[in-house]
Amino acid sequence: MMTRENLEENQVWLYAGALATGAGFGLWQPVWSARLELLISPVLAIMLYGMFVQIPFLQLRQAFVNRRFAGALLTVNFVIVPALVWGLSQFLPEYPPLLLGVYLVLLTPCIDYVIVFTHLGQGNARLVLAATPMLLLIQMLLLPAYLWLFMGGQAARVMSAEPFLQAFLLLIALPLGLALASEIWTKRKKSGQAWLVATGWLPVPFMALTLILVVASQIDRIGEYLPIVGQAVPLYIAFMAIMPLLARWTAQVYRLDTKAGRALIFSSVTRNSLVVLPLALALPDAWVETPAVIVTQTLVELVGELVFIRLVPTVILSGTRRDDAPCR
Repeated sequence: MMTRENLEENQVWLYAGALATGAGFGLWQPVWSARLELLISPVLAIMLYGMFVQIPFLQLRQAFVNRRFAGALLTVNFVIVPALVWGLSQFLPEYPPLLLGVYLVLLTPCIDYVIVFTHLGQGNARLVLAATPMLLLIQMLLLPAYLWLFMGGQAARVMSAEPFLQAFLLLIALPLGLALASEIWTKRKKSGQAWLVATGWLPVPFMALTLILVVASQIDRIGEYLPIVGQAVPLYIAFMAIMPLLARWTAQVYRLDTKAGRALIFSSVTRNSLVVLPLALALPDAWVETPAVIVTQTLVELVGELVFIRLVPTVILSGTRRDDAPCR
């Protein structure tokens, strides 16, 4: 009998199967698969609700007692990462759809399966989970500013406020609001506890379904625009090779314990491709390559994560510090 624990323990293989299924169906039925992108946003919203409802928002203030981790997280994701992305992007051609895809995906820290890989990599997944609302809010506020800084008027002309607002309301505000209402319900009604247990099953299968929809609907575009998309692959690989070292250095500066340091590393390398993809899909036709650039990063990243869950706890940041050391 399948239990939630068994499902979570085997979710990496489920995601690998989802990628293969999405790629196979997308190549077999490209016309039908392209229509699946309409389902990405609603399925992703359900997945995020299932994840948010597990966060004790009413006790969220306690998460920020760990001031060192919060400071390190903000420094890595919103200072060091943008600086590195800007530097790496100088090796790319001045082609706006390519640059926009790279900036959209690399400037936004992940808020979903980063928790999974942090746990598998023996990091403190609770710290990342508690920081999710903060990461969501700050990246949505700063992303337009970064795009304007890096691309100037080009980004301002295509990234109108309406797609950002729609994505924020559907993918962030609505799931967060429903999750908060659910938590209040569980505090007051016994039936709410049963709902909380039931929704705990949502994140893993809906993450797999999201990956199927994303890959199936975009795999044909990746092949069609391979000469453009392929130019981003070395940059994605370089980003994943450099950021763990910078995050490890940041963890040392902030004197984080080992598990918090590992969590910082996984947050630094894992990007928010699934959430920003709907923004790219809302772009004008002249930017049609941008979604494929974002999906390519997802494929590169998931392969890299399978390496990091073994490399981070054994090589990059082994247990040389006390795992239970306080970070205040």
